[in-house]
Amino acid sequence: MTEGHKPTDTIVSQVWPEWNGTLRKRSGGWNNTTYFVENSAHRAVLRIYDTHRDRDKIEFEHAVLQKLGNLSLPFKVPVPVSTPAGETLVKLKDADGKFACLFHYIEGDSPAEEEAGYFESFGETAGFLSAVLADLRPGLIPVYRPYYELRQAYPLCSDAAIQELCLNPPRPFSGLAQELKLLYAAYDQIADSLAGLKELPHQLVHGDLNASNLLLETSDHRQVAALLDFEFCTYDVRAMEPAVILSGLLGQEEKTTVRDFCRGFSRRVRLSEAEINAVPVLMLLRKVDVFLHFVTRYLEGTDEVHVLQEQVKLLSEDVSQLTAQTSAVLEILSGEQEQDC
Repeated sequence: MTEGHKPTDTIVSQVWPEWNGTLRKRSGGWNNTTYFVENSAHRAVLRIYDTHRDRDKIEFEHAVLQKLGNLSLPFKVPVPVSTPAGETLVKLKDADGKFACLFHYIEGDSPAEEEAGYFESFGETAGFLSAVLADLRPGLIPVYRPYYELRQAYPLCSDAAIQELCLNPPRPFSGLAQELKLLYAAYDQIADSLAGLKELPHQLVHGDLNASNLLLETSDHRQVAALLDFEFCTYDVRAMEPAVILSGLLGQEEKTTVRDFCRGFSRRVRLSEAEINAVPVLMLLRKVDVFLHFVTRYLEGTDEVHVLQEQVKLLSEDVSQLTAQTSAVLEILSGEQEQDC
C-alpha cells in the first residue's frame, strides 16, 4: 500500500476512509508521533511509531489491547481500529518503513503537573489492570524483554561502553562527570541484583505507567478515566508495575501522594514479602533502564546530544532522591499492603 509524499496527509483517507477528517498533531512523546483525527461522525487518534520498525512488537501490543477492549473494565484503554482488511497497522512506505495505527478516541484530560488528587484512583486502576493482566493470554509472544535483562535489551550498552561513557566522559559530557559517576554507581549496583529478580512472580505488565500515560475524568479529576500507551507491555516481574510508578513519584515533598497510590493499589493486588522487599531494587532498575534507553538513542543517532545531557541531569537527581527516600516509600507500601482488604 503506497501513501502520498506526506503519509499523514493521506494515510487515514486511504486506509480508514470512514475515519478521514482533520488532523491535529499532539505535542510530546519520545517514541511516537500522535495526531488527533476528527470528522462529523468519528474521533480517533493516529499514531506513527517513530523509534522502531518491528511489526511483532506492535502486533503484540494490539493483541493485548484487543483482549482488554473485550472486557468490562472500570476504565478505558486504547482500542485499535481495524482496516477493511482486518489489520490494525499499516506500513508507511514513504516514511522509512514506519508503521501507523488508528485508535478510538477516549474522552478525558491529561493531569496537570501540579495535580495530585488522583493518585489513589491511579493506584487502584493500576492494581485492577495488574490483576487482569495476570490472567490475560494475548496469544502472541512478547518481544520486549523484562527490565532485568538489561544487557540483552541494550546491546550497544555493554559494561565497557557504559564504564567508558560514565567514568571517562567524552567532551559533550565533560561537564556532567559527577552525574555520570552517580549513574554508573547505580548501574554497577543493579548489575549485582538482577539474578534474584527472576525468582519473583511474573506476569504481563504495562511497564510504563506514569502521569503522561493516563487520562482523568473531565468532570472529576480525582478519578482516572483511561490508561494509555501499552507499547512496552511484556512478561516481567509483577512488582515492576508499582515500582515503575513509585519511581516516578520521587521528589514529592509530601508523603501523601505515595500513600494514596499505595492505598489504592493495595486494594487490588497483594504482593508477597519478597516482592515488597524487591521494590527498591526495581525502582532503581527503572532509572537505570531509562538511562540506557537514552544512551542507546544517542549512540544510534536518534537523539541529539542535548537530549542525553538533559536526561543525565534528571536521572542523576532521581537516583539521589531514590537513595534518600527508599526507606520511607518501602514503609508506606508495607503498611498499606498489611491493611485489611
